[in-house]
Parts: sequence; structure tokens; C-alpha cells
Amino acid sequence: MLVTVPVHPPAPPLRVGMIGAGGIAGAHLPAWLNLGAAVSHFSTVGAEVLAARHGGVAVGSLEELLDLVDVVDIVTPTPSHLGYIEAAAAAGKHVFCEKPLARTSADARRAIEACRAAGVQLYPGHVVRYFSEYEATHRAVAAGTVGAVAVQRFTRTGSRPGPDWFHDPESSGGVVLDQMIHDLDFACWNAGPVDTVFARQARIGPGTDGVVSAHVVLQHVNGAISHAAGTWAQPGTAFRTTFEIAGSDGILRHDSGEHKPLVIDGGIRHECAAGTGLLPDVTGISPFELELGEIARAFMGGDPPRVSAEDGLAAILIAEAAITSVRTGQPVTVASIENVGVAA
Repeated sequence: MLVTVPVHPPAPPLRVGMIGAGGIAGAHLPAWLNLGAAVSHFSTVGAEVLAARHGGVAVGSLEELLDLVDVVDIVTPTPSHLGYIEAAAAAGKHVFCEKPLARTSADARRAIEACRAAGVQLYPGHVVRYFSEYEATHRAVAAGTVGAVAVQRFTRTGSRPGPDWFHDPESSGGVVLDQMIHDLDFACWNAGPVDTVFARQARIGPGTDGVVSAHVVLQHVNGAISHAAGTWAQPGTAFRTTFEIAGSDGILRHDSGEHKPLVIDGGIRHECAAGTGLLPDVTGISPFELELGEIARAFMGGDPPRVSAEDGLAAILIAEAAITSVRTGQPVTVASIENVGVAA
């Protein structure tokens, strides 16, 4: 049992310790540096390369990192999240953890309890809440622009991830937990808690060369219905998202394939960063910078951000219900997953 100790808000500049050096670290690190943070890196592989490419300082051990920083940003494979969260909490460090918060809802609860007992803050990386089209849509829904939400539809398609661990469902939770968790979370942000989940998943092609697609239908407690479709497709597939939210007074729609980000044609000096197939094109201020800026202000004594650790847990519970539904072929209540408290 961790002992709660006073954790005072850090003074600027914020000292950030990044754990992990995989693909998403390349989105987090520039955001932290643009926010003026002093960043140190620890990773079993790749910390020096990450620092050389983007900035910051690589360190040789987790213990050294924790001694140097005020807060920790975890960007490691999903199965390792809980252990790093517990280590950071034990050292009295606030924690930001890339989605999903943990591999299972049971682990997410342990992470939340560890941080609560240590008196530190914990937030999950649900960056879609910070993309302008999603943020604006949520504000419109909350303001009653479309009336009471009746039906929501979401799609998310991109290249399948490269590292093998993504394709091991025991490690990553597959396309539902790793990719679709963004839309499951956003559906709840708009329409509230979920009662029942029904899901189907298909694969075309063998092993990691296969295309994986899943469809998840949510029945919210308030009666609204949400449908989310997610696909891991062939390498080089353009990243694309769509959504449609229908209410009693109207419909909100968006398709990233129809509404391109601003493109500046000014020669090689003004090339826009293209999407990777795993992330969309971004022009202007990165949603990751908006996300981490809001989280940093909370760490430094400001208002809580728009996403909580409990939101991260709720999304994992829904994903686990969907995974169980895929396996059993039956609708699954979120309450049944919550009561079991173990991985789907």
C-alpha cells in the first residue's frame, strides 16, 4: 500500500520524464518541447535516437529518470503501463499515460488506486478529444445544437501498426482496445455511460499481413445508440475518420477525407508533415500539444483537464465488453464486465 505524501505543484519549466521511444513518442516529444518543458528520456531501446532526432536528454535507468523529473509521460507498449504508473506514483510523480490507460480494467483500477494513494494525478492519452473537429462537435452537442443525441456513427481506418505486439491480442487488445478506444471514449463523452455492447470482428489474410476490421454497437444508458467501425488496413493506407451524430433537432457530420488540413505550397521549406497511416495529417498547433498543455496546467495546480483517469477506465470496460461480445457472439453488459473486474 502506497503512503500518501504531499505532492506540491511543480514550478515552471516543467521537468518531464518520457518512458518509451516508440512511434507515439515522436508526437509527444515535440509537443512537450514546444510547451517549454525540460524533457528526459528513458527507454530500453531507442532513447538516444529519440533525443538526437527531436531533443531532450537520454538517461540510463528508470530510477535516474524519476530522480530528475516532476511528471512522467508513459509511451510504452500497453502491457507495461501499470508497472510504470505504479513506479511513478511510488516516486511521487504525476502521470500522463498514452491510451489505453492499462491492458485491462482490473489493471486500470490498480493504476488509479496507486496514484490516489500516493496523492498524484493520473490522466490517459485520449487525444481525439483535442482534435478540433471532435472538440467543436462535442461543444455543439453539449450546447444542444442537435437536440437529444439519438444515433452516433464513427469510422476510423489506417495502416496496421508495424510492431508485432500490436498483433497479439493478449498484449494489445487488438484493434478494438488499441485503435477504436478513441471512438468508444468520444461516444461516451457525447451520449453518456454505456449499458450494452454488441460487436463483430473479421480478418482477411493471414497473420500480421491480414486486414482487421471490427464493428461495435453501443446502447447508452439514456437510450442513444452508437456504432463504431475500426480497420487496420494495408501499409500505406491513408488515415481517415468519419462521424455522424443525429439528434432530435439535426445532424452533425464530418469526413476527414473531404475536409483536408491546410496545405501550404511554398517549396521544400514549407512542406507540411504528412500523416503516417497511423495518425492523421496535422497542420498548425498539434492536438498533442493542446492535450499536453492542458494536462501540464493541471499538473502545475490548474484546472482538471477534459479527460480523467475514470474516463480511461470506462473506455477500457466498453472495449472489454466488445471483445467479449466478439468471442461469444452475444450482447454484453458493461456492468457484467465491471463486476468481474478481469480482462475480457
